[in-house]
This record gives sequence, structure tokens and C-alpha cells, in this order.
Amino acid sequence: MGADAQHGARWLSGTGSMVRRAALPGLKEAARRAPASLRNLRQPREAGFGVGGAVAHPYRRLQDGDAVLYVVRAHDGAGRDAYRVTGWCGDLTVRGAAESPRLNAPGAGLGNIRRDGEYPADVLHAIHLWSRNQPELGDWLNRVRARHGATLRLLVWDDTGYELPWELFLLPEDRARGLREAWLGAQVVMSRWTTVHDSGHDLPRETTDCRGRVLGYLHHEMADDGRVFRPYAHQLHARMSAFLQALDTPGEPTGLVYMGCHGTYGETVPRLTLGNRTWAELNGQAMGALRADRSLVCLNACHSGRAVLNSAQGEQALRGFAELFLRKGAGGCIVTAGQVGDKEARVLVRGLVEQVAEHPHRPVTHTLLSFRARAAEDFGPPSAVPPIRDDDGLVDEVGQKRILRLLYAFMFHYYGHPLTTLRLTAREAGKGGAR
Repeated sequence: MGADAQHGARWLSGTGSMVRRAALPGLKEAARRAPASLRNLRQPREAGFGVGGAVAHPYRRLQDGDAVLYVVRAHDGAGRDAYRVTGWCGDLTVRGAAESPRLNAPGAGLGNIRRDGEYPADVLHAIHLWSRNQPELGDWLNRVRARHGATLRLLVWDDTGYELPWELFLLPEDRARGLREAWLGAQVVMSRWTTVHDSGHDLPRETTDCRGRVLGYLHHEMADDGRVFRPYAHQLHARMSAFLQALDTPGEPTGLVYMGCHGTYGETVPRLTLGNRTWAELNGQAMGALRADRSLVCLNACHSGRAVLNSAQGEQALRGFAELFLRKGAGGCIVTAGQVGDKEARVLVRGLVEQVAEHPHRPVTHTLLSFRARAAEDFGPPSAVPPIRDDDGLVDEVGQKRILRLLYAFMFHYYGHPLTTLRLTAREAGKGGAR
């Protein structure tokens, strides 16, 4: 490591070699919502178009205020990795880069935020440039924002595996519509989706009210995560085998399945791990409790939201932990796009606890929106990015850490229906605990 790299790594010191993820603890009583129209959106399939062969068509049955942005892999004329976007919201549509697809933007991925990665300012500048190179998409998003305001619900169905940071897409200023420059995920209720293989459905089938206890696994270095669940019925395990056995067996209703552990990422499926289990080992679990209760899954683990194209094992399919748990029956899945420091994870936990307690009927997507919006407000104007170095040539560590806190807040991604809620059962005296 060179001198500049060594110096630049200092602003990440203190985050720890094993970084932590956010929990989404308890909700009080929440009314079960009628299934939204997204559940009926079954799409025809055609070989060779996009990962998994999914084909998108205009969604005529979307409810007022629902929008879908569909993103698939493509190649440009030179054979380079690229993607195409198509968006629908009522009669407002966009087909970005219809003639010339957008090139993949690996420099904008939040996976670059790590101890040996890029400076936070460089990553944020890359995200801004990636956003500004898609003016037709920015204009469409502003049009649907102007029409629907706070009632807009955007589902991003991204089947590229390119780790495009949609929550941080920089919306352009639109004075005619009274809209300021802002990050998408701080302005709009968002959820994500990916093609769920062998499931018989494409978009989320219905909204889910996840109700019941917490069933969890905590690595010993993350045992403190269990404190947040003390007011609720919970069964927390210190051993992965016992946790997986409980997850395989339907029993007491489970609202939240929580894993606080290490995670790894690589370019092939065997490199994806949670705790001491590989993707393939977890894929072999029945997870009957998850399917019975359609629980919300929260993966508080490094790289839990990253996926790979599984061509090495003979299939043209994206595989990752979000797709795995959704296929096993989860009502929704919270994952992370990169590494998040201990302090930021704890702040997120406290913030989510406060919000869900104050707003018991609020969907998970609204809670995450509020968290991102506060982080954006604390940062200030999006274009006012602190420089990497100050006038004496030294890295501005204070400024880089300020950007890092912003990026951390946007790393938490939710896969599932945008109206899904969570209600954890209150703990009865003498019940619940670690095992």
C-alpha cells in the first residue's frame, strides 16, 4: 500500500475489520392491508432478454401513485456491459437509452466503500456523474414526483447485478415544477426487486403484515444486537446450526428473522457467505418457518445485498441472499450494499426503533425513507461535496467521514412490496432469550 493509500485509509479506521449492519426492530399493532395491485402483475417470459429472461410490458393495473423502473442487462455496439431502463407510472413512461444502452458504472457502486477502496468523495462524484448522464430518466422521475408527491411509491426491479446505486440517483433541479436537486432515496418511498427464480411470480405478490416474534442468529462479536429485541418475544441463537434448525421448523409465529454476523462477497456464488455458511448451504435449507409466516428478513452482515451472475455453475441467473430468502418465502428482505461502520449501524438501530414505535402502521419503506432523508439533510446540498484534500495537501478526514456517513445511510436496501409492515409481539415476563 502506497503512502497516499495508507493515509487515505485512516478516515476508515475505527470502523473495524468486521462491520455491522442495521436491525429493524419492532412495530406495534398494524392493520393488515388489502393486497395491492402489484400482486397481479405476472409478466410473460421470452428467452434471451435480461437475466432470467424476464420481459417487462406497460403495467396497466398499477394503482395510482405506483411506479416501476425495470432495469435489465444489455451490451453496447462494442460488446461492453450495459443496461436498459424502462419506467411506468400511469400514462407517464420512459424508455431510457432505447437506441444506445447505458454503460455499466462500476465506479458508482457502494461496494467501493471499504478500507482499501476509493475515497468517499470519489464515489459520490461518480454517482453524481452517473446520474447526470441519464437526463431522460431524471426528467421522468421529476414528472412522476410532481404528479404524485408524497404518495409516490417506486419499485426498482433491477436484474443487472451491476450494483447500481438507485437510492442515490441524483434528481436534477426542476424549477418549473418547484423541485430542487436531491437524492432519489431521500425524496421517494422506494423498494427494490429482483427476479425470484422458481417461484412462479415476478413482482411482489402482495403486501405483507409481518407479525410475531424475533428469530435470530448472533455471532458472538455482535451479541449486543440482541439488546434491541428485549421488549419483544425473541429466540436468539449463538450457534448457526440451532438457528437453522429453528428456521426450518414452523412453530411460534415469526415476524422478523434476523442475522447478525460476518458476510463475504466474491465474483462467484461460493464466495457469498453469511456467518459460517455458504450461499449453497443456506439454499439447501427448507426454511419452513419463513415460508409459513412470510417473515421480514434482516441480514445484518457485510455484503448481504450483493449478487453475482451464476454463469460459473451453468445458469444465466443472478444469485444472492435477497433472492434466496425471498424465494424461501420472506415477506421482505433488508440487506446492505457494502460495509457499514459500527457507530452508523447503532445509530440506524436506534433511529428505526424510535420511528416504528412512533408510527406503528408505517410501512418499512417509509421508515427507511425517513432515515435517508435525515442523513441527506445533515449533509446539506448534494453538489457541495467536500474536497478530498485541503490546501496543505493532506486528506480532509473530517470531510471524508461526513460523506461516509451519508453513503452509509443509503446502503440499506429493502426488497419487497412497498407497503409491507412489521409488528413484533410484546415479550411476556419470563419468556424469550438467547440460546
